Amino acid sequence: MKRVLEIIVLSVIVVITSSCNIDEVITTPMPPKIILDNNTGVYTVKVGSEIIISPSYDSVEGATYKWSMDKEVLSTSSFLRYVAETVGKYYITLTVTTESGEDREEIRIDVIDLEIPSISIAGNKNHTVAVGTSVKLSASVRETSIPTTIEWRLNDQIVGREESYTFLAESVGLYTITATATNEDGSHSDTVVVEVLNAEDMPFVWEFAKEEYHTVVGRKLLLKPTALSDLEGVTYSWQVDTQEEVLSDLSYAIFSTDTAGQYTITATATAIKGGSESVITHHFKVMVFEDGLYYRAKSANSLADWNKVLDYTPAPGQFINETKTGGFDGSQITREAAIAYAEARMSERDSNGNPNPIWVSLGGFGGYIVVGFDHSIDNSGNYDFVILGNSFSGSSEPGIVWVMQDENGNGLADDTWYELAGSETGKPETIQDYAVTYYRPNAPNMAVQWTDNLGNSGQVDYLQQFHRQEYYYPLWIEEDSYTLRGTCLAPRNYDASGNGTYWVNAEYDWGYADNFSPVDREGQGDNDGATANANHFKISNAIDCEGEPIDLRYIDFVKVQCGVNAKSGWLGEISTEVFGFYDYNMTR
Repeated sequence: MKRVLEIIVLSVIVVITSSCNIDEVITTPMPPKIILDNNTGVYTVKVGSEIIISPSYDSVEGATYKWSMDKEVLSTSSFLRYVAETVGKYYITLTVTTESGEDREEIRIDVIDLEIPSISIAGNKNHTVAVGTSVKLSASVRETSIPTTIEWRLNDQIVGREESYTFLAESVGLYTITATATNEDGSHSDTVVVEVLNAEDMPFVWEFAKEEYHTVVGRKLLLKPTALSDLEGVTYSWQVDTQEEVLSDLSYAIFSTDTAGQYTITATATAIKGGSESVITHHFKVMVFEDGLYYRAKSANSLADWNKVLDYTPAPGQFINETKTGGFDGSQITREAAIAYAEARMSERDSNGNPNPIWVSLGGFGGYIVVGFDHSIDNSGNYDFVILGNSFSGSSEPGIVWVMQDENGNGLADDTWYELAGSETGKPETIQDYAVTYYRPNAPNMAVQWTDNLGNSGQVDYLQQFHRQEYYYPLWIEEDSYTLRGTCLAPRNYDASGNGTYWVNAEYDWGYADNFSPVDREGQGDNDGATANANHFKISNAIDCEGEPIDLRYIDFVKVQCGVNAKSGWLGEISTEVFGFYDYNMTR
């Protein structure tokens, strides 16, 4: 009995003793656990910058750490300091080991480019102005995800911090104006130089686009400068061959003759500057042909459709160089390749071989396309030809239409263009001689800046939420700027929502391509699908350089040119689109 009691007492003691040491005796050590400081396991850092990754851990007494990438050990610490000099994605494995086991996590470090801003000042980089002149300069900055500031300096003195700066030429001298954009990643600058002269020392400019012209007996030929100094006291004299009679005493002249042949027109401008004369002389060669000399009659093999694109020069726009819906592939780096692109789009056929043309964008104001036919299109006095666009109710992007005869018979569109009058012709708000110059951006993904011949400036916005091509500026334009001229209509677009979410591009009455006209579309319906639909045009609506009707018995070439300089918020710039052209006389 005593022995039994001793065993019972000893058992109770063991149980009590074991219960008092439960944490130390019966608990098994847990394996390590990694707790990342980023729930996704993806980290982002800019190239050349250091990133520190510091996870939390559980059960890591006596642990060893290994950070490795592609079998290379980067660190054996509990945290990682990492710097990459190359943009890319880097996969790193973290391994934590103890006597009780190990834990692993794979992380990804995305190394991205620095978002150094790019800035561009619109217009020429060199200006020469007279004392008292003001020069408004506007800057465009490439959008970044981090705040960016702008600073203007005049001869190294800070003069502004807004997007634009107006320089007042108060005294003679050479002035350097610099705009700098800065953010935490860096800065970038653009500079213009302004030379200020006394009025009498200003250079005299009187420039023309060309000095050889073609025309037809009895028609008016306008000889007008593309650049002209605004100087007082300049005298002009225009003479034809050796005739004593003065053709014009203005900066431009209108020539007409009833006799075919070759003529030489001499134009002289004389300016008095600083007590001495400054004289500029131009000699123009004009070939005058008989009307109808190169008329090309239809044959049994003639096609109603256009048969060649002679020129495609769009303005910058969101679909220019765009590789998805725009259909470019990056190889359009020459004028010939751009023309081939336009021809291929408008010649597209469906799987059954039926015509299924795709639109070609003309970009912003002034962008144009020129097509020819395998015959001359006759003037019937009614609708003579058709241009296909994709207008629909609330979406009109009007294109001005021009026509030309092959006056010299060489098959090229190098003769005289005549505008077709439309519903807006002659209205006070319509600008008949408008010119916009577009400037190549300083860096990818930037807006394209422009200035016009009225002293205005602006930009074609870069819409990165929709299009990701690097440049809206046509890749085949070699020059750093180019100027497009034509007729500009007053815009009719408006924000119907009041908050920028719903824009309407309202239609014009008649006479324009890609326009939801209630007249020349001839009741084709609402076209809610934005498919190709026709605007009809009359050769009899052609007008000459003075806006007067001109009787063209036929035409050989048609040009469509985007006729509005405006943009509709998130929709971007108004840009005429065309699908094709055909001789309506052959399809009645």
